[in-house]
Amino acid sequence: MANFMITREKVKDFAEWKAVYDSHKHARDAAGMTEKYLLQDVDDPNTVTLLFETEDLEKTKAFGHSDYLIKAMQESGVVGEPNIYFLTD
Repeated sequence: MANFMITREKVKDFAEWKAVYDSHKHARDAAGMTEKYLLQDVDDPNTVTLLFETEDLEKTKAFGHSDYLIKAMQESGVVGEPNIYFLTD
């Protein structure tokens, strides 16, 4: 069985967001998350969708709701509330 986390978020500036996002890879690795896709909306490149495969869904849920992630999203320029989904097949 595979587990996934999908996030969709609006960012102020994709290039600035991406630099901060890349600098937090260690935290995603520690949460057992592997990035499968990083996608930009065709009509709005500052709307980003990410698909992660995860080893441990509970660990990923904890990360997805963590103060660490909230702070990192604020630092990177996420606008408003991101949409976060946890999925399994």
